[in-house]
Amino acid sequence: MVYIRSKTVKGTQYGYLVESIWDPKRKTSRQVTLKYLGKLDGITLEDLPEQYRKDQKITAFLTSHNPTNIKEKEKLFKKLRKETFDNLTNGDLDALLKTYDTYVNSIGIVDFYENILKHVMYQIGDLWEKKQLAVAAEHVASNVAHSFVKILNEKLSKSSTKQNILICTPAGESHTLGCNMLESYLRTRGFNVFNISPSIPTEEIISFIKGSSPDAVLVSITLDDNIPSGKRLVGKIKERFKIPVFVGGRALLGKTNLGFEATEAQNLSMPELAKMLTTT
Repeated sequence: MVYIRSKTVKGTQYGYLVESIWDPKRKTSRQVTLKYLGKLDGITLEDLPEQYRKDQKITAFLTSHNPTNIKEKEKLFKKLRKETFDNLTNGDLDALLKTYDTYVNSIGIVDFYENILKHVMYQIGDLWEKKQLAVAAEHVASNVAHSFVKILNEKLSKSSTKQNILICTPAGESHTLGCNMLESYLRTRGFNVFNISPSIPTEEIISFIKGSSPDAVLVSITLDDNIPSGKRLVGKIKERFKIPVFVGGRALLGKTNLGFEATEAQNLSMPELAKMLTTT
């Protein structure tokens, strides 16, 4: 496998075209440098040997690391959204995993979740609400997305060295994809995550908090109708425990000062939220 490896020297990133070769004697792989490419933000396709210029992983890597290629990155996102939409609505989990594996090293898991998967799931939800997408297709897409995130959770989980985080939803909330994506990302950052979504009775959540003593609670709300029950849930938690509570989700996007007794985190990126959690 051939790819570009970056190395930082005195604050400047440099790129190297390397090949991973299997050593049967040592039973491990080793990297062989094929070519030094220069400063990472200045590398173009012309700097590569011709046989590697059409390699999707390499071109995606260059697009994401060269600031002059913002338009190319947007084109890449558009392409990935189209592929992901087709993979989801066609029920093709294997193709979705292949798309992820091809591009994740270039754009990162955060961009894939927030700018690709989440974007496409919102698109699918909007099409379903407008009756422009069949119920069966929406269900297939949702099930594939859940299976995809579950597989990534198993692949990406790191041993926990940080806080215990509880993710839950208020009564009546049946959507869990956002919770599962957040769980996946936080696990890659070393958090120990208890994801008890979707909806369970409030007293069950209170009992779980009492037994597990999480360092923070994240409440996800997808539907506007569940905002009142979300407020009640947060209020109950704050009555019983001195613990940071963060609330977010699609229902809160574009809204502020909703009266929650919690930190409204709907406009935070996953890395921003993770940073806040490390300071709680």
